[in-house]
Amino acid sequence: MADINDVGKRLDAFVTANFPSISRSIASRLIQMGEITVHGSIKKPGYRLAPGDRVEGLIPELVPFHLEPEAIDVPILFEDAAILVVNKPPGMVVHPSPGHEEGTLANWLLHHHPPIEKVGGDTSRPGIVHRLDQDTSGVLVVAKTEKTYTDMVLQFKERLVKKTYIGLVYGNIGTDCGQIVLPIGRHTENRKKMGISDSCSARYAETHWRVRQRFNRMSLMEFDIKTGRTHQIRVHCAAINHPIVGDRVYGFKKPGRLFEGSALLKQLIQSIPRQMLHAWRLGIIHPETRENIQFEAPLPEDMSRILSSIQEHEKSTESASPISHPDGTDANPHQRS
Repeated sequence: MADINDVGKRLDAFVTANFPSISRSIASRLIQMGEITVHGSIKKPGYRLAPGDRVEGLIPELVPFHLEPEAIDVPILFEDAAILVVNKPPGMVVHPSPGHEEGTLANWLLHHHPPIEKVGGDTSRPGIVHRLDQDTSGVLVVAKTEKTYTDMVLQFKERLVKKTYIGLVYGNIGTDCGQIVLPIGRHTENRKKMGISDSCSARYAETHWRVRQRFNRMSLMEFDIKTGRTHQIRVHCAAINHPIVGDRVYGFKKPGRLFEGSALLKQLIQSIPRQMLHAWRLGIIHPETRENIQFEAPLPEDMSRILSSIQEHEKSTESASPISHPDGTDANPHQRS
C-alpha cells in the first residue's frame, strides 16, 4: 500500500525503491507485462501513485546474467558511430533469459562493440531498444551511445518508427488489403501468451496488411504495424483465422489437415520449424542527422526455400495467381474491432 510519502511517485520508482535488487528498466517491463498492478489494473511505468493505491504483484527470482562476448555470425546492414542495424537470424534470442544465457544478440554486441555494455542502463540488454521474437528474423536497430538510446526509445514510444513485415499465412483473405484493429492483452492463464481481449488492461493494437501473392491454400502478406504490441502480427492473424504458417503458439494445431490431397504440400508444411514471419523493412529518423532512413533485410534462406517450393508446386498445378496490390492501405478496408 502506498503511504503518504509515496503519493505522486512514479510506479516504477516505487517498485525499485521497495525492491532495490531490480533495476528501473526491469521494474518497467514487469509493470508493462501486467506482473505488477495497481488495484489489479495494469498501469504505465510512469503512473503517479495516489493516496491508498494498492500495488500488487510478484517479483520473479532474478537470475543474474553475466554476458560474455561471443563471436557469432550476425549480418550487418548498416553501422556508423550512432547506430548499428542488423539482420537478425531466425532462432536467435535478442537478449538473455532463463534457458537462453548464451548465443544471444546481446552476447554478439559485446564482442562486436565492447563500449555498448554501458548503453541503456541494463547490462543484459546493451543498446537494445526493441526486439524480435526468437523465431522471427529481420531488421533490428541497436543504439551505440546513451544519447542515441534515449532518442531511439522515444521514437518507438511516439510511433515514429515504420515497421513492415513479410509473412506467410494459411488460406486466402477475401480482399487485397485492409486492417485489423483489435486490443491485445496477456492471456488469462498462460502469461507467456497474448490474446485478443476486452479487459481494461488490454492495449490498442493496429495492423495494416496487403496481399503480395496468393497461392492455392496460403497467402504471402505484407504487414505494417502501427503499434508494437507483443506478438501483435501473430495474434491478429490468428484472430481472423489466417494464422502465420509454422506458428506453434497461435497457429492451427494440425495444419496438415488443410492440405489433404496434396502429399507434397502437407509434408512441406509439417516440416516448417518456425513461424514464417520476417521483419523486412524498418524506417527511422537518424538520431544524429535527423534524416528519414530505412533499411531492408533479405528473406532468410529457410523462408526463401519454403516459398520457392510452394511456387514450384503452384506452377505444376497452374494454381498460382500473383496480384498487384494497390499503393494505399485503406482501399477495400478489412477491419475487425
